[in-house]
Amino acid sequence: MTRFVFFVLLFSLVSTLPALAVTITTPDNNAQVTSPFSLVASAASCSDEPVTAIGYSLDSSTDTTIVDKAAIDANIPASTGTHTIHVKAWNTKGAVCVEDVTVDVTAAADPQATSAAAIPVTAAAATEVSTQGITVSSPYSGTSHTSPFSLTASASSCQSKSITSMGYSLDSGATTMVDSSAIGATVSASTGAHTVHVKAWGSGGVVCTAAVPITITGSSQGATTSSGGITVSSPENGSSVSSPFSLVAKASTCSGQAVSSLGYSLDNSSSTTIANGTSLSTQVTAAAGAHTLHVKSWGKSGASCSDSLSLTVAGTTAATSDSVAAPASATAVSSVQTLSGWSAEHDTGMSGSASGSTSVVSSPTVSGDSRKFSVSWSSSGGERFSKSFGDDRTSTNFLYDGWVYIASSSGSIANIEMDLNQTMPSGNTVIFGFQCDGYKGKWDYSANKGSTAKPVGEWVSTSVACNPSSWSRNAWHHVQIEYSRAATGGNITYK
Repeated sequence: MTRFVFFVLLFSLVSTLPALAVTITTPDNNAQVTSPFSLVASAASCSDEPVTAIGYSLDSSTDTTIVDKAAIDANIPASTGTHTIHVKAWNTKGAVCVEDVTVDVTAAADPQATSAAAIPVTAAAATEVSTQGITVSSPYSGTSHTSPFSLTASASSCQSKSITSMGYSLDSGATTMVDSSAIGATVSASTGAHTVHVKAWGSGGVVCTAAVPITITGSSQGATTSSGGITVSSPENGSSVSSPFSLVAKASTCSGQAVSSLGYSLDNSSSTTIANGTSLSTQVTAAAGAHTLHVKSWGKSGASCSDSLSLTVAGTTAATSDSVAAPASATAVSSVQTLSGWSAEHDTGMSGSASGSTSVVSSPTVSGDSRKFSVSWSSSGGERFSKSFGDDRTSTNFLYDGWVYIASSSGSIANIEMDLNQTMPSGNTVIFGFQCDGYKGKWDYSANKGSTAKPVGEWVSTSVACNPSSWSRNAWHHVQIEYSRAATGGNITYK
């Protein structure tokens, strides 16, 4: 019997995370400030390695402002109220250290303020929406915007229950889920009147909603050069593309400063891919559906500029230059994620404890349906998810082909292991095991250091780098492993 196992190993944040090395000079924690306020911070090292860049983000914002050096001095605009600034430092090996500081903004400009001549909205019509425990700080009710527009919301409670997740929909459209108590998103909409429905779910399944009426006056589609000086040659704003799609951009200056690096992020991802220099040419993978691509540039003295493009991914290219295609004559078991009967159990080989659940969801997805794995753990606990399928005892060549989506709440994943077990005609079971090992920073494969009668399983590291903490969040990742076994199962080759 063939068995598919998706294994997620998580470690305790308390016992394993390195000491933070970020020093925030100003503002003081819990200080009262006015907007814009000054942020001064530095970091000499992170996880005992020299720091190459430092940056910050505000609250649940998906955009991180990054400076290609070990210190930052910036002015941050923010609406009135309490905010959390996340100051981040990256070392030469890609590890990140984070320090948070909370401030109370006592005075600030209206975050939706625009020219009165451009948008004549009365004070009574343009208001912040706050109802049923949900606060929508952007957009204001009754305001006009161009598409795409920014949606910022949070929820303290729902029907006196703690918040488990939030989401939003436009008019009568599908709901985009966010696995947290805050939303920071860029939303595309057609010209005309719309209602943004912001939703919050509390423990026990209770739901609360807030409706925000807005008007879209037009679209920024078709522009290739932003006010920040970024020129995007491909893709075209508002275009329909296939995944992966080509991103080509350049920028020479940002806020009067010579550009030192470019980067991009997708939708709500908190991870920004950065390339040194004034040009960027890469392939971007995205699931089918509407997306917002954020292209960013940084000046040599710390200035930051950005441009956002609205895209629709019509589908996924079946194979790229890096992909492996199975022969047409191969026996294939497809859509394993949709099969019923998946099981979850704590891995007793790990210390600590863990529990998990799994279900089929329609978003996010590559092919229409995805399987969601949720895990709670303590003290280095691990959870296994498995499903038996197909009674194939004789096949000797295999291609594992899957897509893995890493949510923004998955920052503490240490290992991602994917196994395929096969019972051979002899009755013995062969385990084809491979994992992205965050402890070693490599891809590992399993080996039997004992005998058939007395197996001794052991992980062997390859020279191929892999660390789950460096995988982009809120993004799909294509994993393919090609391997074979001898007729008797005595030798396995990982290709």
